[in-house]
Amino acid sequence: MTTDSAYVIPGGTSGEDPYDLVVTPESAGWGYSGLRILTLEPGAVHTLSSGDSEFLVLPLTGGCTVAVEGQVFELTGRAGVFSSATDFAYVPRASQAMISSASGGRFALPSARTERGGLPARYGRKEDVPVELRGADACSRQVNNYCLPGTFDAEQLLVCEVLTPGGNWSSYPPHKHDEARPGQESELEEIYYFEVSGGENGFGYQRVYGTPERPIDVLAEVRSGDTVLIPHGWHGPSIAAPGYDLYYLNVMAGPGQDRAWLICDDPAHGWVRSTWDTQDVDDRLPFGANR
Repeated sequence: MTTDSAYVIPGGTSGEDPYDLVVTPESAGWGYSGLRILTLEPGAVHTLSSGDSEFLVLPLTGGCTVAVEGQVFELTGRAGVFSSATDFAYVPRASQAMISSASGGRFALPSARTERGGLPARYGRKEDVPVELRGADACSRQVNNYCLPGTFDAEQLLVCEVLTPGGNWSSYPPHKHDEARPGQESELEEIYYFEVSGGENGFGYQRVYGTPERPIDVLAEVRSGDTVLIPHGWHGPSIAAPGYDLYYLNVMAGPGQDRAWLICDDPAHGWVRSTWDTQDVDDRLPFGANR
C-alpha cells in the first residue's frame, strides 16, 4: 500500500505565526472546511478576522476571553482534551474577534466558508454539549457533539471531537459522506486533527480509501499535532494503539444548504454495528469520570 501524503499534514509543517496549524479551503484544495490551531502565551492577545467564514473558538488546553460583536465571552476551557468537554464561542462571518488568555493555552479555530451570515456571536456552555458514548467493546468511543444539527446552530459548520481509549477503534465501520443523496448521505469535506496521550511516544493510525471512480489511499501513523484531510472516500478506522488514548477533532462543511450530517457505511463492514447490541461499552468511558 502507498499512502497519498497530500492528505496527511505532520504536526509543525503547516503553521503560520501565530498559528501552529493552518488549513484553509485553498490549501486543502476544496471549498469550505478550515482549521487553525492557536497557541497563546500568558497575557497574549490575537485578533481573528473571520472574513468569508464562520468560526468556533474551542479551547484545547486552558481558557480565554473572546470579545466579538460588542459581546465578551469568558471561556473557562479545560485542563486538556482528555479531561472534559469545554465551553466555546461562535464567531460569525465578516466579524473580528479579540482572543486573549491571562494564563495562556491552545485553542482550535474550526471554520466553514459560507455566503450566509445571519447568526449572531454566541456562547456555548459546556453543560449543554451532548456527550455520547458510541459503539461497544473494542469499538467504544466518546463523542462530544459541539456544533452539529440539533446541538448548536451554525450556517454550514459541523464540529465534534472523538476520544478513543487505547487499544480501541473508532470511525468504524468505515463510512463516507461525499455525495448529495437526500435522506441518505450529505456532501461534506472533513478535517481530522489528532492529539495522543503519552507525549512524544503516543501514536495511532488513520485509514482513508476511495472507489475506482474516486481513488484515495491513506494509511497514516498519527501523533499529536498531525492532521488528515478527507475530501472524499471511506474513512475509518481510527486506531488507538494500546496504552495510548486517541483524540481527534472533526471539522466538516460542504455545499449543502440544509447543514445535514448523513453518512453511508461501507457495505462490506456495516454489519459490525449489529454486534454492539450484545456487547458492553468500555468501562474506561467517559473520559474524566474515572481516570
